[in-house]
Amino acid sequence: MILDQFDLSGKVALVTGCSSGLGEGMALGLAEAGADVVGVYNQGQPKIKDNIESLGKTFKGIQADLTSIAPLKHIVKEAVDAFGRLDILLNNAGILRREKALDFGENDWDDVMNVNLKSLFFLSQAAARQFVDQKSGGKIINIASLLSFQGGILVPSYTASKSGVMGLTRLLACEWASHHINVNAIAPGYMVTRVTQPLKEDPVRNRQILDRIPAGRWGQPDDLKGAVVFLASDASTYINGYTLAVDGGWLAR
Repeated sequence: MILDQFDLSGKVALVTGCSSGLGEGMALGLAEAGADVVGVYNQGQPKIKDNIESLGKTFKGIQADLTSIAPLKHIVKEAVDAFGRLDILLNNAGILRREKALDFGENDWDDVMNVNLKSLFFLSQAAARQFVDQKSGGKIINIASLLSFQGGILVPSYTASKSGVMGLTRLLACEWASHHINVNAIAPGYMVTRVTQPLKEDPVRNRQILDRIPAGRWGQPDDLKGAVVFLASDASTYINGYTLAVDGGWLAR
C-alpha cells in the first residue's frame, strides 16, 4: 500500500540544527513518521527531546560546532554507536550574515560558507560512506533556499552558499544514485523563524513579502513536515537531485 511507503519506523535520522525553528519542526515530523532522531545542535539542550520521546521514539542529542568539519566523523560514529545504523541525513544547520556587498567582510563570508556549504558536504560524505558500508542505501536531504534560485540583497555569502547547496545536491545525486542513495533538497520560502523575525516585524517589508506570496501567508515549520517525510521515505526512491520549493507559490509568481 502506498501509505506504507511513507512509514519511517525503524529508521534513524540525523538532523543538524535541530534545536529551534525549521530544524525542530522537521525533526519532529520525521519522528511522527516513525524515525528515531539524532539531533545536532550548537548550544543548549534542545527542548525537542521531550517532544520526540513523548511520541515513543528515541532522541539522542549531540552538541557540535559546525563552523569546523572536525566533529563530523565523530557525529556519524556517535549516531551509529547509539542506534546501530543510519538511514537519513537532514542537513538543516545554517547561518546568515547581513551586510552590503561593498562592505562585506571575509570573516562573515567564511563563517557562513563553512556552516552552510563546507560542513554540509563533508557530513554528507561521512553519511554516504556509512550508507555504503551498510549496503543499505540512504536518504540525504539538504536545506536550500529561495536564494538558491534568486539573488537576494545584503546576503552575499548566504546566497552563494545556498546556490552551492543546490548544485551539490545535483552532483551528489549523480554520483551516489548507483549506491541507492537519494540526494535531494528543500527550498523553504519565507517562514516564521527567529532569523526572519526582523522582516516580519517591519510593516513595509512584511507587506511586500505577503503581496508576493500567492498563498497569502508566511510559512510555518509544520509546513515542511510533509516534504521532509516524503523525501526521507521509500515514496521518493526515484527522485534524485531535485530541489523542492515549499514557498506558498513565491517562485511561481
